[in-house]
Amino acid sequence: MTTQTEPTSAKPEQQALLDALRQNLNLLGELAIRYEVETKPERPEDMPTIFRPETVVDMLSDEMSELAQEQVRVLLLDRKNRVVGQRTIYQGNGYAALVRPAEVFRPAVIEAVPHIVVVHNHPSGDPEPSREDIQLTKDLVEVGNLLGIELLDHVVIGSDGWVSLKGQGLID
Repeated sequence: MTTQTEPTSAKPEQQALLDALRQNLNLLGELAIRYEVETKPERPEDMPTIFRPETVVDMLSDEMSELAQEQVRVLLLDRKNRVVGQRTIYQGNGYAALVRPAEVFRPAVIEAVPHIVVVHNHPSGDPEPSREDIQLTKDLVEVGNLLGIELLDHVVIGSDGWVSLKGQGLID
């Protein structure tokens, strides 16, 4: 998986990102009011709760381990870590998916959820995280901290098993 990020160590860039996010949120709010869009949809109570990576694997491994292309999904979680949505962020090729943190967090911002889990597959079958997977995870933790959305885990699924990057100590 390849990551595209802007350097986030400079304060002006962080401020620019937050300003752009605020403008987008204001615009979304105005559109929701104008078109009478429900901003807090009802969510079923029987959704799975994520407290460990095995739950994520149980939910998605049958489907994702067989994909011929790399795919990145985001699980949207409420305050009680219940899954309230699942979005496919990228469909890549057999070797990589181009991922930007902004695309990963967009559904979480729109749905106003406090937690996410990122899941992607390795079509090769080997779930061992690549250098790009590790860098993406670090970038997502940093961006999540700026946005106030916690990345609970990044799970890599392959036909030969799975790996939790939180389990590897990359996420506190």
